[in-house]
Amino acid sequence: MSRSKSISAAYRLAHERYADLGVDVDRALKALAKIPVSLQCWQGDDVGGFENFGNALGGGIAVTGNYPGKARTPAELRADLEKALSLIPGKHRLNLHAFYGEFGGKRVDRDEIETAHFKNWIAWAKSNGLGLDFNPTCFSHPKAADGFTLSHRDKGIRNFWIEHCRRSREIGAAMGKALGTPCVTNVWIPDGFKDTPADRQSPRERLAAALDDVFKKPLPAKHNLDAVEPKLFGIGAESCTVGSHEFYLGYAITRRKLLCLDAGHFHPTESITDKISSVLLYLPEILLHVSRGVRWDSDHVVTFTDDLQAIAREIIATGHAERVHLGLDYFDASINRIAAWVIGTRNLLRALLLALLEPPAIRAAELAGDNTARLTLQEESKSLPFGAVWDFYCESKSVPVGEAWLAEVRKYEAEEFLNRR
Repeated sequence: MSRSKSISAAYRLAHERYADLGVDVDRALKALAKIPVSLQCWQGDDVGGFENFGNALGGGIAVTGNYPGKARTPAELRADLEKALSLIPGKHRLNLHAFYGEFGGKRVDRDEIETAHFKNWIAWAKSNGLGLDFNPTCFSHPKAADGFTLSHRDKGIRNFWIEHCRRSREIGAAMGKALGTPCVTNVWIPDGFKDTPADRQSPRERLAAALDDVFKKPLPAKHNLDAVEPKLFGIGAESCTVGSHEFYLGYAITRRKLLCLDAGHFHPTESITDKISSVLLYLPEILLHVSRGVRWDSDHVVTFTDDLQAIAREIIATGHAERVHLGLDYFDASINRIAAWVIGTRNLLRALLLALLEPPAIRAAELAGDNTARLTLQEESKSLPFGAVWDFYCESKSVPVGEAWLAEVRKYEAEEFLNRR
C-alpha cells in the first residue's frame, strides 16, 4: 500500500472512531483551516533586524547558537519564510518588528520610521495571501541602553519612544488597510530594575501616561488592533518589571486594548491556560504569544507539551477562537531556523486539532456532575487516533506528512544556507 493510500485508510478508521464518540471530524478540520498563526520574523535572523546601526542586542534578549544559514537580508528572510510556510498546512500570517524595515542603507532612527520602509513586506504579504502583524522595537538601541523606554525618567527619551510607538501604530494600520485584514500592533517594553527599587509607583505612572500618548490617535479597528504585553521579569530586570501582568491587565481593561498573554512571561510553574477565559470576560479580543519556557528562559521552540495542549484546548473550549489572535514568539539559533518555525507552528496547529476533536461526552459528564466520568473520558481520549486525522489534514493541504518535511528543509539548507557566510 502506498503512503497516500495508507494515510487515507488510517483516516477513514479514525473518522469512524471519532464519529462513534459524537465528534464531527469534517467540521473540526474546517474550523482548524480558519485559524491563522502569526509566525515571528525574528526567528529567521536571531532578532537582528535590518537597521545596520551596529546596535547590540539588548532588552534582556539573548540568542544562543551559531547554526549556519542566518538570514542576512530582507530577501533572504522572505525566501526562508516562504519555504517554512510551504511546509505548514493552512494560511497564516507574519509578525514583523519595526527594525525589520528596509531603509536603503540610510540611517533612519526609530522615531522616523514610515510605512514606505515596509512597502516590500506589504507587497510580499499580498502576493502570498498573508496578513501582517507589527511591533514597535523598544530594545537594541542606545536610548534603551539603561533598560528603560516608555517609563524612562528622562522626558526626552520617553518622547522618543512614544513617537516610535505612534509611528508603529500608523504602519500597522497601513498594513491592515492594504491587506484587508487587521494588523495586531503589539507594544512590549523591557523596562525594569535589576535590584530592588525604592519607587515602583512612579515608573508605572510614567508608563501609563506614555501609553495614553501612544494610543491618543484613534485608528480604525478594521485596520489596526492595539495590544499590550506584560512580563514577569527579564534579564537585567529581575527585581521589578514596570509593565507587569497586573499593570497591563488593568490598562487593557480600562483602555479597551488587547492584552497579550505570552506563555513564557510568567512564573515557570504558572500557565496562561487559566487566564484565557478570565480575560475574555472583560476584553473583546486577546493576543497570545505561544512560546515554551525552560526554567527561567522563555523562548524555546514550541513542542507538543501538556502546556501547549492545555492552551489550545482552552482556546477552543471558550467557543470563541475568533477572539484569540495567535502568534509564535521564540528564537533558537542552535538548530535550522526554518525547522524551528515549522516545528513550532505545526505543533500549535496539531494541539488545536486535538482540542477540536475532543469528544462531547467529556463536557456532558461535567455538566451532569459526574467528575469520575469526566476524568475517565479525559484520560481515555488521549489514545484516540487524532494523529491519523492530522496526517490527512496535512496531505489535504498539500504539505508533507510526518517528518517528510525535514528532507525539504535539508535540501534548501544545502542549496541556500551554505552560501551564507
